[in-house]
Amino acid sequence: MSEPAPRPRATFKRSPDDFVVEEIDAYPTSGEGEHVYVRIKKRALTTDAAIERLARALGIDPRGCGAAGMKDRDAVATQRLSLHGTSEEAVRALEGRFADLEILEVGRHGNKLRPGHLRGNRFTVRLCDLGDDDAARVAATLAELAKTGFPNAFGPQRFGRDGDNAERALAFVRDETPPPRDPRLRRLLFSALQARWFNRVLEARVREGTFATPLLGDLLQKHPSGALFSCEDVETDRARAAAFEVSPTGPMFGAKMARPGLEILARELAALAEDRVTEADLERHRALGEGTRRTLRVPMDDFGTDHVAGGLVVRMTLPRGAYATTALGLAVDLVQPRAGAGATGQGSAEPP
Repeated sequence: MSEPAPRPRATFKRSPDDFVVEEIDAYPTSGEGEHVYVRIKKRALTTDAAIERLARALGIDPRGCGAAGMKDRDAVATQRLSLHGTSEEAVRALEGRFADLEILEVGRHGNKLRPGHLRGNRFTVRLCDLGDDDAARVAATLAELAKTGFPNAFGPQRFGRDGDNAERALAFVRDETPPPRDPRLRRLLFSALQARWFNRVLEARVREGTFATPLLGDLLQKHPSGALFSCEDVETDRARAAAFEVSPTGPMFGAKMARPGLEILARELAALAEDRVTEADLERHRALGEGTRRTLRVPMDDFGTDHVAGGLVVRMTLPRGAYATTALGLAVDLVQPRAGAGATGQGSAEPP
């Protein structure tokens, strides 16, 4: 049997304009409340840097500010932030002050934005240095993924600039080193460890061809409601999965994570055992993440491509927590002309 042809190579993020992401709100502003919601458009700027910039200009504490998701630095990204301790008028007065941060919309709401308070993200990505044949091949592969869904793996952005966030978390989860004092950093590192375990489970299901196929005892998630239920009727649930009504889920380990059937759970716990971690270890660190489920397969909506000189423009909409670079990486070998170490996400680095 012949080896499959290597994936074409393409340059992406040659400039921030080559990676455009727009956050899709989970809910509208109410018009009243103690938090000011501001929709911003930022260029070559992290979400944290945007919050710091606005907080400094407004004279407020950045710790009172919130975001639904962390967006790439190496991108043009539109997202909402919540600001506490200021007024709509003060925020609007900042319009036009920053070259790399545009204020688009201001309103009031009753709660602080928290990670995950969004429906998803729209992406427009330009892939450069692709010949016509390779561009056609990439477009065809992505079109097929848009029909079937793709493995919902966490991308390298989740694991930190040096790729060692999971190892750093593992050291304090196993009580080998003290955890960082900063609670936000502790949670960030632990989320990378959760992602590592999830990817491990997902990779095993991809190898056996069941990442989109319900198994007896799987916890399945309904699209788009997100409701979970146990797979007890395999034949019926596989038909529903084929129609993209449901997908199997994998573990985002934590003390309160919903547990699948015993056979599936045993498979998942093997991901912990590989790192010499037990459920008792998770219980000791339950404040860092109580646990949840994440779909093993992710849908790709509003898909489209445009062939342009020397490359391809790809459009897609993904649910929160899904990585555009994961989808693209299944069709093309992505090469950045410069290190994108400041990127903290794919346009959505919030917890699933």
